[in-house]
Amino acid sequence: MTDKILGPGSTLGIVGGGQLGRMIALAAADYGLKAHVYAPDADSPAFDVAARTTCAAYDDAAALADFARGVDVVTYEFENIPHATADVLARHAALHPNARALSTTQDRLSEKEFINGLGIPTAPFRAVDTPDDLDRAIEVIGLPAVLKTRRFGYDGKGQRMLRERAEGDRNALFAEFGGAPLILEGFVPFEREVSVVGARGRDGSFAAYDLCENEHRDHILALTRVPAPGVSAETGRAAVEIARRIADALDYVGVLAVEMFLVREDGAERLVVNEIAPRVHNSGHWTSEGALTSQFAQHVRAVCGWPLGDAGRVGGLPVEMRNLIGAQADDWHALLAEPGAHLHLYGKGEARPGRKMGHVTRLGPGPTGS
Repeated sequence: MTDKILGPGSTLGIVGGGQLGRMIALAAADYGLKAHVYAPDADSPAFDVAARTTCAAYDDAAALADFARGVDVVTYEFENIPHATADVLARHAALHPNARALSTTQDRLSEKEFINGLGIPTAPFRAVDTPDDLDRAIEVIGLPAVLKTRRFGYDGKGQRMLRERAEGDRNALFAEFGGAPLILEGFVPFEREVSVVGARGRDGSFAAYDLCENEHRDHILALTRVPAPGVSAETGRAAVEIARRIADALDYVGVLAVEMFLVREDGAERLVVNEIAPRVHNSGHWTSEGALTSQFAQHVRAVCGWPLGDAGRVGGLPVEMRNLIGAQADDWHALLAEPGAHLHLYGKGEARPGRKMGHVTRLGPGPTGS
């Protein structure tokens, strides 16, 4: 489909109805755009803030075609959309980010091959399809290493750390993954996890937010600090350049995040890319209050063909974002009473353990959190 620069009053189609789709829809409304959200779950949080909704399966070709024909551009809030879904959408509307970005990042093997092809370092890796493949991969990579599904894993799901050669029966280990194609990744002895959230426009322009430091608990992002403390300005610039090279190589349009490991050896810093998220990202939530243009507004600007906004921090202040996981969201009243705390709740009904219910952002020197 031919791209056109959209104007206020246009309709942005969003595939996926979670909190990211919700926040994209809210940002679109600030620009006078209408959001039409497509998702299979009737209780999708993004439905609450959309001008139009379609509740249908991702493999419903007729519903997808009707949805795409009724909007001016389509984007998505998560990367695990089936390739066939993207193909249907792209036949009837402009799709940003493009289907290539989806297919490259949906498979950990193709993703790492793509990144290495740009001369950007990742953990060592090998494809693993059989127990014998696993033995050969361990011979090459060594232990410890992480065995992962190639597709559909997130927040620590679909992976297992291997520390010893004789750890469990290989056939039983494969059975745990249900026969899915796997990848073995060498363990990276990182000091901390960092990420760059950036945006690329249709014209090739690029804008990136400051390098973030991310802390995970139980494989779920718990805390983001910006700028990443104790990291050199040179490393920050190198991280942004990595994100730019990846976005350019994918002919990417929209916001993406590049998650990396910071490794410190003999006092020197180096970056190892872990994965690419082709969408707005949890580690960019701080931008809603902490940046001059939020990642959600930036994404809307990019996919609509508009100029990218200023990605600088408000007042140059440090920012801290904490996820509210499960019952942590029950502290909403106390957070509202806290001076300087900015609360976001996602409208989800049940606060299950491990479920992201919201986040809170704090700006200023030495934010302490709660």
